[in-house]
Amino acid sequence: GGSMQFLMHGANFLKHRGGYLNTGIWSDKAMKAASYYGEVYEVASSKADHFSYIPKEDTFMVKPDTDYIYMTSNNTVHGTQWQTFPHVDVPLFCDMSSDFLSRPVAVTNFDFIYAGVQKNVGPAGVVVGIIKDSLLKHVREGLPDMLSYRTFADHDSTYNTPPVFCIYFVNRVAHWLEEQGGLTAIEARNAKKAALLYDCIDGSDGFYRGHATKDSRSVMNVTFNLPTPELEAKFVAEATARDLIGIKGHRSLGGCRASIYNAVTEEACQALADFMNEFKKKQ
Repeated sequence: GGSMQFLMHGANFLKHRGGYLNTGIWSDKAMKAASYYGEVYEVASSKADHFSYIPKEDTFMVKPDTDYIYMTSNNTVHGTQWQTFPHVDVPLFCDMSSDFLSRPVAVTNFDFIYAGVQKNVGPAGVVVGIIKDSLLKHVREGLPDMLSYRTFADHDSTYNTPPVFCIYFVNRVAHWLEEQGGLTAIEARNAKKAALLYDCIDGSDGFYRGHATKDSRSVMNVTFNLPTPELEAKFVAEATARDLIGIKGHRSLGGCRASIYNAVTEEACQALADFMNEFKKKQ
């Protein structure tokens, strides 16, 4: 799964030091897992501000002999997302698990992309990996076969028996995406869905407070708080009664979170926005 990549990217490519753009708990976990193989450090981080923003490129501090820079494109827990991707002079790795195929991406700007498919593309148990042939030449020697990316590249991803049904499901979703008009159309659809909720938050006179700064807001995960924890609990309970489920925020952050991945409809987002407006008026 995706979490295995936290270890594998370091096992394969961490030889001197690895740099991390630490924007949430998943990049934090990846950095800690990779440290098993060598030195890791933060190129930039928003941890001190509760991961509420995406760092600007002019704040990056890249050390000499950095093997790669690792980033997470979308941060599910804190509701932040890279609006544009950085340009760096060392190999760029990206965990795109939570916004993969939600928008067009210039794949060639990255040296390694991986994505657990369970948010947008299929059932849990499949990871898509996209890696440059030139990077594969630098895989660490002497790794166990199942930890080496070269093994899977050399065996057409069938070194061991793959999860066939999950892969079939990914194929069907890829066809569905084409039927919707491709990634450009999906991007526009997702932006419209997110705008329904962010407009509700911004127009609430502070009753709803977004966790992420406006220039870092995620189109996949809308995170927000109400004035008190008691009101948040009431909000979640009443939303659930309306079949608006899964609104409670991640246990590490609290508050509320609407995860509006590709499969979530515009009508569902409108229903949530309508409920948010009604709930505010009743308090």
